[in-house]
Amino acid sequence: MSIEHLLENNRAWSARMERERPGFFKGLASQQKPRYLWIGCADSRVPANEIIGLPPGEVFVHRNVANLVVHSDLNCLAVLDFAVNALGVEDIIVCGHYGCGGVQAALQPTEGRIVDHWIRHIRDIAKHYKDDIEREPTATAQTRRLCELNVAVQVVHVRESPVLLAARSKGVQVHGWIYDVGDGLLRDLTPIVDEVRALEPSCRLS
Repeated sequence: MSIEHLLENNRAWSARMERERPGFFKGLASQQKPRYLWIGCADSRVPANEIIGLPPGEVFVHRNVANLVVHSDLNCLAVLDFAVNALGVEDIIVCGHYGCGGVQAALQPTEGRIVDHWIRHIRDIAKHYKDDIEREPTATAQTRRLCELNVAVQVVHVRESPVLLAARSKGVQVHGWIYDVGDGLLRDLTPIVDEVRALEPSCRLS
């Protein structure tokens, strides 16, 4: 598909949106007031708005390889700060997905690529939860379990970030979801986060 075809698609989409919802773009241009912040994977198969059925303007989105929330990542932290303190989002969704290439790569030997520095964070999770992961009977099941644990750990990172700790009175809720590319369905992992919370190395008391 050529670049020009993409521009044609855009013109057709714009015309359709204005026909179906007159004044839609004028309203968008006047303000941004999303309820949700989505922190997801950069994978092209996991488009935030589409899989939750919301139009532009409803979701503030940050995406990176393997949906990580790293406390040295100023890009992610700036998005988090802006979403909570400027936009006033009410819910933060950390969404991973099964079949994540970043998670799969973290279970393989490093190849000296730039991305290996980034997914080192997932390798650390895999080491810490090694026994949990190895209880799964197949390599595929182990990778899926690591995808789930990765989401849970990133939810903990969001909840324990200085931004969220300083904004406790705002009552922002943080959720962990995982998306199955194979059937298009989301699964709520939030209930397992408390189990992971007790095991997170940063949460242990000396």
